[in-house]
Amino acid sequence: MSGKVRVPAVLVVLALALFPLVGTTASAADKPAVELSRSQAGTGGSITVNGTGWRANALLMMLICGRSSTDRGVIGGTNSCANADGRAVTADAKGRFSKKLPVSEPPVPCPCVVHVATVTGEKAEADAAFLVAGHDVEPLPKQDSGGRLSVLTDTRLDGSGGLLTWFGAPPSRTLVFTVGNVGTAPVKDPVFQVGTSHGVFAPQWEEQQWRGTIGPGKKARISLPVELTAGAHGDYTVSLKFGGKVLAEQPWGVGRPWGVTLFWILVCAVVPAALFRIGMAVVDRIRPRGPAGRVRRFGAGRPGRPTRPGRGAHGVRRGGLRLPDVTLRMPRPGSAPAPPGSGADDAARPDSRTNPALPWFTPDTDPGAAEADRLSAPHENTPTTPTRKGNT
Repeated sequence: MSGKVRVPAVLVVLALALFPLVGTTASAADKPAVELSRSQAGTGGSITVNGTGWRANALLMMLICGRSSTDRGVIGGTNSCANADGRAVTADAKGRFSKKLPVSEPPVPCPCVVHVATVTGEKAEADAAFLVAGHDVEPLPKQDSGGRLSVLTDTRLDGSGGLLTWFGAPPSRTLVFTVGNVGTAPVKDPVFQVGTSHGVFAPQWEEQQWRGTIGPGKKARISLPVELTAGAHGDYTVSLKFGGKVLAEQPWGVGRPWGVTLFWILVCAVVPAALFRIGMAVVDRIRPRGPAGRVRRFGAGRPGRPTRPGRGAHGVRRGGLRLPDVTLRMPRPGSAPAPPGSGADDAARPDSRTNPALPWFTPDTDPGAAEADRLSAPHENTPTTPTRKGNT
């Protein structure tokens, strides 16, 4: 009876002992991994890269990078990789892939690795040691094992765009994060690398030094400025690196500078109008003018039809010479005639076209002059005749 009890007890003990090993194997299988068909090849050849444990349908980028190792990663970032000869690959539904990668020399000496990393979504990467035949090999820089910094809280970008940014000024933000020293030695004046990348392009790194000392087990709040080029717009990613390792990444959506578009629309509308006004002013200035300073207009004699030379307004041909108008003016009864040459007669002379005179009548021969004089009011020198009063 006791033997039957001991057998299940032994099985339980074995199961408990093997359970941690099974969990470790499962977690290791879920971690992204990369295997190469060859560990060494020359420039111009190709190798087959096999990957497992990646996210389903993940878009990946494969690069050959120098100055790197599997334990320290790519020290110089993607600037140490042969970016022109990289290849993109998509994992299947089970997180596996297999693709050929051409062998090319990286811009820095080896040790080299084949670096595979995700392009979009959650960040994941894996490295496999590789040797480019005939390429220079140099030892890796010494790693400071005293102080190590780690980001404790999520990073954020503070700031906003202004009116100048709307018109194409360089967008700028402030990268704010908190780091802690998890090493055994203090870190004095750490130098961080801040990189900005647009889409699938590699980030452009810029070194920025923070003034201060972070002791072992201490933390500090750090703010670093970030600025893009003028007119930049779209989806950007701000990366933070220290000691050759990327500590944090922060997305940044930059709006389009619509003020620049509005400016060009106004230019296209205003410049043609201004040129048209200038052209019309030039044409008006160089147009021929008459003797009196007025512009000669074709067809000014009659609307819709030009006036022929040598004809009047009613089409009567003239001999090319205009005869002066001759008018006679009758003096007012009882007034003395103006002396000749005084100009009074010319000033009071009516226009012959509006009040034509009859040349065959004169003041002395006018048949109605005597009758008009008799019926007119008596003058001052005329003797008055007494009127007889009484019945008539």
